[in-house]
Amino acid sequence: MSTRKVTILGALLVTVLAATGTTASADAQVTSTLSMRGADVSSLQRGIEVGAKYYTSAGVAADPLEVLKSAGVNYVRLRIWNNPVSGYNNLAKVLTYAKTVKAKGFKLLVDFHYSDTWADPGKQAKPAAWASHGISALTTDVYNYTYNVCNSLKAQGTTPDSVQIGNEINVGMLWNDGKVVNNDFTNLSNLLKSGYNATKACNSGTQVIIHTADADSDSNARWFYDGITAKGVNWDITGLSYYCNWHGTMSNLTSVVSDVRTRYAKPVILAETAAPFTLANADSTSNSINSACSGYAATWTGQGAAFTAVQNAAKAGGAIGVFYWEPTWIATTGNGWDPADINGSGDGWDNMAVFNWTGVFNSAVRWIS
Repeated sequence: MSTRKVTILGALLVTVLAATGTTASADAQVTSTLSMRGADVSSLQRGIEVGAKYYTSAGVAADPLEVLKSAGVNYVRLRIWNNPVSGYNNLAKVLTYAKTVKAKGFKLLVDFHYSDTWADPGKQAKPAAWASHGISALTTDVYNYTYNVCNSLKAQGTTPDSVQIGNEINVGMLWNDGKVVNNDFTNLSNLLKSGYNATKACNSGTQVIIHTADADSDSNARWFYDGITAKGVNWDITGLSYYCNWHGTMSNLTSVVSDVRTRYAKPVILAETAAPFTLANADSTSNSINSACSGYAATWTGQGAAFTAVQNAAKAGGAIGVFYWEPTWIATTGNGWDPADINGSGDGWDNMAVFNWTGVFNSAVRWIS
């Protein structure tokens, strides 16, 4: 059978399955091409400013973005916080670093947390400026803020290629108003629609991603994405987080990716993943992840093999992209984990970066297509 016929039949299968709400079987899974080969380097701007140094695997001083590009990266993800105490990852800093990213030929994904600090499945705090706002005002806030960020980037010639409306919003965002309670997705759907509409008003070609950490479970993913679909929410790409310590086996990852891809008839990416090269700790802040992926040692070669396995598992489910989270966040004084104490806190990710504690790149790590 010709490649063209296989492609056409595959597309028809996806359409039929999506229309019927049926999950793709393992036999129906088609290994995809990873066109979005990403790295979230949100801490890198600050790291370089306070003295972090980076080297190729041969020990030659180098620009870390160029090192990542040579390893296959073509997409950079930058988080944005509304008004963080640290003064980093805010609009001014993102605008500056977007110029660097785009000048080097990368595509840009902007990750809206809609908070002054970390937003994830366990916390989705409103930014201080919106603390007293109810859902109606928050819906307007999301529109205006999203449009302003996107338009500011567009005005300087660095229009985002994609944006996330929220970060790991498993049970909503902008709590408690935007939290899903008693299976009621009404408030969250209004916020998501607002972010989507603002993005498209800024630039119709910018792809909107809705991101959860639901790579662990078909039922969790279906509960969330069915919930927002029933409320008429639109999006362009489904984003999932996958960390082997928290989100199950890689075979299960393949199944979940395949299910959400066919069920919602939208491309899927892993917006976050990572693997350790050591279980030791470089500084005073404990590591966020203290165990290796099953079957992969926490070593230089093990990290590379684990990342390759994750990419292949995602591809087997039909994903089009995989983003490594904070591959450049090496322990550097002044580039701490806590935005309220960036100078005094340490780095909980120093064992997960793809540069070691002296800034040398792990040549076993490759982004594959």
